[in-house]
Amino acid sequence: MVTRVGAYAVVVHEGGLLLAQLTAREGRRWTLPGGGLDHGEAPEDAARREVLEETGYTVALDGLLGVDSLLVPAERRLDGEREDLHAVRLVYRAHVVGGELRHEVDGSTERAAWIPLAGLADVPRVELVDRALAMAGPLPR
Repeated sequence: MVTRVGAYAVVVHEGGLLLAQLTAREGRRWTLPGGGLDHGEAPEDAARREVLEETGYTVALDGLLGVDSLLVPAERRLDGEREDLHAVRLVYRAHVVGGELRHEVDGSTERAAWIPLAGLADVPRVELVDRALAMAGPLPR
């Protein structure tokens, strides 16, 4: 089994949730901006780096919302790896302090957007989005 630690951000602004759309290989579902920690990288730094890479925004973290854990059996992995994956995901609340919306190039996501919270139920998304929103509690709309 492989263990992967990742850091993600819940960023809400004017009734929209900042999300990144996974590539076709990953199923084109929407996810929170974030991803795996580089060797020796602090989780907070990883969350900020990943948001910038995937969305173009610089964010400040407002605190840790919680930790999520997911086991992906080898046969369900989309990356072709042949080992089970244990994903440990640290979820932060964050807000934008700079930058502008842009799409990632040559990464695991291909598009970034503000998705209205009111329409989120109709958007194909990974389960982490719902788990993180549950951690966040009531959000401003």
